[in-house]
Amino acid sequence: MTSDITAGRRRTLVWLVPVLWTLGLGLWGLSRQDSVWRDEAATWQVAAGRSAGEIWAMLGNVDAVHGLYYLLMHGLFEVFGAGTTTLRLPSVLAIAGAAACTALIGRRLAGSWAGLGGGLALPLLPAVQFYLQEGRPYALVAAGVGVSTLLLVSLVPDGGSVAGGAGGTAGPGSPGGPRGRVWPRWTAYGLTVLVCALLNWLSLLVLPAHAATLWWAGAGRGVVGRWAAAAAGAVAGALPLVLFSRSQSDQVSWIPPLTWHMMIGPAILLAVGGLGAWLDRPRAGRLSLAAVGLPLLAVPQLALIGISLAQPLFLDRYVLFSMVGLALLIGAALGAAVRAAAPRFPRAARLLVPAVVGIAVVAMLPVELGKRAPGSRVDDVLAVAGEVARLKRPGDAVLFVPAARRDTALVSPSAFAGLSDLALQRGPVASATLKGEEAEPARIRAELLRQPRVLLVTDSAKVAKPSGAARDAAKAAVLKEHFRVVEDRQVRGRRVTVYERR
Repeated sequence: MTSDITAGRRRTLVWLVPVLWTLGLGLWGLSRQDSVWRDEAATWQVAAGRSAGEIWAMLGNVDAVHGLYYLLMHGLFEVFGAGTTTLRLPSVLAIAGAAACTALIGRRLAGSWAGLGGGLALPLLPAVQFYLQEGRPYALVAAGVGVSTLLLVSLVPDGGSVAGGAGGTAGPGSPGGPRGRVWPRWTAYGLTVLVCALLNWLSLLVLPAHAATLWWAGAGRGVVGRWAAAAAGAVAGALPLVLFSRSQSDQVSWIPPLTWHMMIGPAILLAVGGLGAWLDRPRAGRLSLAAVGLPLLAVPQLALIGISLAQPLFLDRYVLFSMVGLALLIGAALGAAVRAAAPRFPRAARLLVPAVVGIAVVAMLPVELGKRAPGSRVDDVLAVAGEVARLKRPGDAVLFVPAARRDTALVSPSAFAGLSDLALQRGPVASATLKGEEAEPARIRAELLRQPRVLLVTDSAKVAKPSGAARDAAKAAVLKEHFRVVEDRQVRGRRVTVYERR
């Protein structure tokens, strides 16, 4: 009885320690010095500044791919209020859940040390640390992929074809047993994949990764058939969103084409993951950490590279969930190291995983501090709003170049109180858009010429890119010809310039 209790406590600690570890890393510096950057500002202004009906109307014009996330965050903002904690805490909790799933998968397939090592490694990965404190849906997708992968592992018996295949002899308690015992989990698997797809439909790339796992493990026809049914249901449920969001593809037109330089990061990740898979000593026909982790890491990365050859879409956040695969493979390597050291150095072997994690924390301290600083993001919409509040005077007007920089006013409306938005014809809510609809260049020019003093909110010189819009060209031309600069402040990637009429 005592040994059973001890074993139960150890099983609990394998996933509980990574959860607490991840929560600690996530809560550390969560506000990032009260900064919010442009991607998070989109979440804030949509979810906190609109009703559910207004959000639904907007999705018909823009950001349909993030619709479920916006509605979820709207509910959280309604209950807990708008703030950086409400904005980012769901991502912290999500990665904590992903770490728990990673630990449970690792323990099931390679033992407690592999599970603990993988669970502790996940939140330390640089990409994960970035999105661990991000008010966007990518951490939630990673958690969902962790859950779906854990469900898959629980449904594929070790040895693959032992259960559920032709000639299988599965017992009633095995994963290939009576349908009534496995279909609830297969249904949960399909629903989890579907929810992830509704948060970001590129997460459907987890399905070919899971297919590769089933092939590697030698899963029988029964298991493969049930997986195919669950996967097909998830794809069918997500297909309307996939097709509709394609009509809004201009939103990702800014993503640059692939270059060889962009392949360095994925190549390093695949090399590290490949080493972990090799150390796991995988065998064909057996479910192992290599069979689960390597496809989960490699397939989404390589598939997104392939897709990007036709349409540039390669951004690490779209396949953040593949880091669960990398963490599993790191756990496999750590578990193999513990097993190798245990016969000769039993005490040192027990300290190996904590020691490696501790060394990694110290070595990556500059990265950890950097990810929690406002400078880790392109800009800070709240900081420039504070500058506007200090510089504005009664009767001033404001312009935004490009129009998307209006997000500053939408997130901090009090800072812009009393300022006339010269170019705005229909606001974001009325036009069911993110940035509103601006007037024609001639009208903007006429309105601008009536103003004695104007504040221009734009990007700082380091990150500014040519707009190319005729409206923005008209704004710049009038300001250059008829106004002079009297104040110019740049702060955290944004810039506010005060112009007075000559």
